[in-house]
Amino acid sequence: MRMAQTLAHLQHARHVSVGCSAKRAVWSCGKTTLFEYQPLVPAAQRSGVRPLLICFALVNRPYVLDLQPERSLVQRLLEGRLPLYLIDWGNPDEGDRRVDLEEYIERRLGGCVRHILAARGAEQLDLLGVCQGGVLSLCYAALHPQEIGNLVTLTAPVDFHTPDNLLAKWVRGVDTALIAAAGNMPGEALNALFLALMPVRLTQQKYVRLLAANPDQRAVEDFVRMEKWIFDSPPQAAAALAQFVRWFYQENRLVHGTLEIGGRRVRLKDIRQPLLNLYALHDHIVPASACEPLGALAGSRDYQAAAIATGHIGMYVSRAARAEIAPRILSWLQGHR
Repeated sequence: MRMAQTLAHLQHARHVSVGCSAKRAVWSCGKTTLFEYQPLVPAAQRSGVRPLLICFALVNRPYVLDLQPERSLVQRLLEGRLPLYLIDWGNPDEGDRRVDLEEYIERRLGGCVRHILAARGAEQLDLLGVCQGGVLSLCYAALHPQEIGNLVTLTAPVDFHTPDNLLAKWVRGVDTALIAAAGNMPGEALNALFLALMPVRLTQQKYVRLLAANPDQRAVEDFVRMEKWIFDSPPQAAAALAQFVRWFYQENRLVHGTLEIGGRRVRLKDIRQPLLNLYALHDHIVPASACEPLGALAGSRDYQAAAIATGHIGMYVSRAARAEIAPRILSWLQGHR
């Protein structure tokens, strides 16, 4: 009977909505769209506050930051009276197979930054880089420090060769020339790789727990929202994916100081703005050991870090995300205006 009830709840939860905060598109380049969130307070109450731009990963959809009101990092940041923007990288198709990391960092991320600064008449904005988006944000902040007031990284890897980085070990011997030549990587293929890092826990075990827990309709809808995001991975532009695997996972160029974007050397020592680094203690995708070295490598004299007792996805949707991460970000930014 309990299993039948859960299955009935699942049937009714098939079409749950995701993304709860109102936003509008304000700029685009290729498949990339910049969104501005509708503020929760009048403009007069936000005067003197730098805008905050969220740069999410290329490999996942950013709506995980705004799944539903009670599980929304976006909502909490809006409650902090921040002018808030988000980059959605969109769905690359075969016409985008040659889009590389220089295009993503300089033209698309850079285009978003320049649009916001021009639209608001500001000299700088604050940048929040999430996961792979944190890597892109570190690169941009190092190359364009004059445009970034404060930098926040969330589960952003820096050292890709730590002993507990299973994903890095798996792709160490991958032929990146073959990746570039094969065309765009389907999102389903990349998602299968992530699930394979913890196959029992991330596949069978979670479904057994759901059926055994006798959840109510709301709990089932929460579960389905999370599943929808997990299996909604966008395709990856072949050139950018091949470069990311080779330059970061295989050659660890950020740590070695050998990374170049558009003919310019990316030096973490050139990141001198205030820097907040938040990462998870139980992260199977980006181990804490991959994030911790940032303080020693960056040039910022105003560096703060915190390890949160949760996992990778928990950094975005767990109780810790609601109770600890958003308040930390808001408090830190308020202290660095």
